Amino acid sequence: MLNLTNPELAFVLGRLLMGVAFLTHFLVRLPKLAAFQAGMVKQFANSMLPELLVRPFAAVLPFVEGGIGLLLIIGLFTRPALAAALLLMTALVFGSSLLEQWDTVGTQLVYGLFLFVLVLHCQHNRLCLDRSPARP
Repeated sequence: MLNLTNPELAFVLGRLLMGVAFLTHFLVRLPKLAAFQAGMVKQFANSMLPELLVRPFAAVLPFVEGGIGLLLIIGLFTRPALAAALLLMTALVFGSSLLEQWDTVGTQLVYGLFLFVLVLHCQHNRLCLDRSPARP
């Protein structure tokens, strides 16, 4: 495919896969932002996290997911976008752990592992808008 090596093709397709996953989180939540935010606040009502933290997090989460997804799809600021995605997954694992939603934590850890592997192989980034895709 466009004369890419196997590692380059794997990275580009993995980057696109994660980009689509993050962007679609935003797209499905966009029409129901208020309900999404209210649902998160209700979900964390009996946790140690105060509404003062949960409400703004719930308000920005879809937009952060959408921004990360778009950056990964177009391949712009790929390494920082992957780092942001890992930090976001860390926050989500923290919240899910507080709720003792261990199945969700497991899924989030799989996302995190996938992102971790992409960070490790950023030097294979091609078909992107990054100025220096080969730079680690």
